Amino acid sequence: MRWLIRLVAVLFGLVALFLVALVLVPRDRLAELAARQFEAATGRAMTISGEVRPSVWPKLGVRTGPVTIANAPWAAGEPLLEARALEIGLDTLALMGGSWRISRVALDEPVIRLERDAEGRANWDLSRPAAADPAPEADPAPATAAGSAVSPFTLDEGIVTGGRVLWIDHGTGRRGDISGVQARVTLPESGGPADLTLSGQANGRGFAVEGRLEEAGSALAGRVAPLRLSLATGSARITFEGEAGSAPPMADGRIDAALGDLGDLAALFGRPRPELPEGLGRRQLDIAGRLTLAEGGTLHLRDGRVTADGNRLAVEADMTPGGDRPKLEANVRAEALELAGLSTPAAAAGPPGDDRQGWSRTPIDASALSAVDLGLALSAGSIDLGRLRLGATKAILTLDRARLVVDLREVAAYGGSLAGELVVNGRQGLSLAADLTLSGLQTEPLLADLAEFDRLATQGDVRLKLLAAGPHQEALMQSLSGTGSIRFGKGEFRGLDVARMVRTLDAGSVGEGTRTIFDKLGASFTVEKGVLRNEDLALEAPLMRATGAGSVGIGDRTLDYRLLPTLLPREDGTGGVSVPVIIAGPWAGPRTRLDLDALVRQPVGQQVKERMSEEAAERLGVVPQDGESLEEAAKRRARESLQNEAGRALNRLLGGN
Repeated sequence: MRWLIRLVAVLFGLVALFLVALVLVPRDRLAELAARQFEAATGRAMTISGEVRPSVWPKLGVRTGPVTIANAPWAAGEPLLEARALEIGLDTLALMGGSWRISRVALDEPVIRLERDAEGRANWDLSRPAAADPAPEADPAPATAAGSAVSPFTLDEGIVTGGRVLWIDHGTGRRGDISGVQARVTLPESGGPADLTLSGQANGRGFAVEGRLEEAGSALAGRVAPLRLSLATGSARITFEGEAGSAPPMADGRIDAALGDLGDLAALFGRPRPELPEGLGRRQLDIAGRLTLAEGGTLHLRDGRVTADGNRLAVEADMTPGGDRPKLEANVRAEALELAGLSTPAAAAGPPGDDRQGWSRTPIDASALSAVDLGLALSAGSIDLGRLRLGATKAILTLDRARLVVDLREVAAYGGSLAGELVVNGRQGLSLAADLTLSGLQTEPLLADLAEFDRLATQGDVRLKLLAAGPHQEALMQSLSGTGSIRFGKGEFRGLDVARMVRTLDAGSVGEGTRTIFDKLGASFTVEKGVLRNEDLALEAPLMRATGAGSVGIGDRTLDYRLLPTLLPREDGTGGVSVPVIIAGPWAGPRTRLDLDALVRQPVGQQVKERMSEEAAERLGVVPQDGESLEEAAKRRARESLQNEAGRALNRLLGGN
């Protein structure tokens, strides 16, 4: 029992000592001590006003009235920090040993003003400038960045409740306001690890931060020190693990960022959510890799892995801050890119009740072209652009002051290859330009993707040089201008049997199951105000040749074309039977008819005309009078049967039954 009595006696002695210390602690001296210790460590004056009251829980110490901490000499007149109250806790064991050590600081409703001047100096840099001419015998303070020094100190616990942080960048004019700040900092060992938890609201968006500095002394002096930091806001999560310093701002380490649709992160910084296209981060954007913030503010990403709406990219990138906009230089590689969101589906363009489908009138937002200057090398196994599908692709993208140039170096497309240049200019409105060469191109899948037109099946070369301007698809197509040419080999045109139409004079040789087979097809064209015009189409087929001329209304999605096929021509291309065919109407359902007026004006047409007159006289008893034409005689007796009789006559002329 004796040991128990001694233990109780010791405990009572300690309690008595604490009570005596509480009574004997000079409150004003403790506040003065805290102010001196803070100024010695940071070089900033601390002012404590109001009544100083003793506290027992959770630490032996005092609670003060309002407190302020002086700002940097170059900063605005308002203090760096001002709080409604300050609570100071003492290290009890140190106090029992006769020394004073502050172990806890709690700030109630502080307002903290963080400022950076135009030269990049930060008012939160609490390192003390070294003396300009130190005495030779003086012991130098521990060296820090830029010749500054910080006195060592410890802090078992630092608490902030109901705080507010104001951010002012005098160089850029940017301001920020964080409210409802709750924070806890621990630094149990001088210069050792420091832990931080922080939460609050910025621009109405809540966030939480957790961090650990392995060498707090070095970090407070501005030197690079190991750092682990995480930020969470809404669906966005960002973690960084590496090294960082503040004089000048530098960082190097691993970043993992799951940013969601960027809405929560943008709201945190008071910005609208970026309207990114589908496939480039509209729904989900994740970034991982080694991130370096170098002196001068340049950012560098190495071994980067970016996931944007399911697209997986390998990225090496460098970002340089600029006057009007930053510049991004990057190398991007991908197995497959799904970028169908870059294409806007066509919408009904006609008036109410019109069943025609036209180009979309939805405005195209090109504002993203002004956000950054860009130099990007892209390599992808395939690219799906919605209306256009590409195979293996290598391209250089250059964006300068809202003008994007896409240099297509190697592109596999539709069984062939594509090379040339595309330009998207958003400097004054929106304009597009293309200078392209397509070699070995398969037309059927290309036209099906671009215009939902699958009637032409062949392979060959296409040359295009086009320009368009306007705020939406319809305006772009209506303004289209330029030149081009096509050269195709063997193929077929589905939905039209030209040879049968000419042979039988039957305009019904169209529709499902009909086709025109050819050996060669070539043409050149011009485009002006959305209308393509061609005068030199040449088609060669077994037992037939054809020429053609007309127009294609790209803006209106219409056809008005005259094809002149010739059956059984001589080897030199002369002779034979020619019957003009007119193709006209909307793309979705063009009408095809024979040009009989042109037929009867041809020499072979006169032969057919005489044969029809003979058969009409024999079968119908009609004998044309002097000066009476075939048409006039037919009007009198056989108007409705004229075309069928003409067909039979021509068939007999060509050796049919």
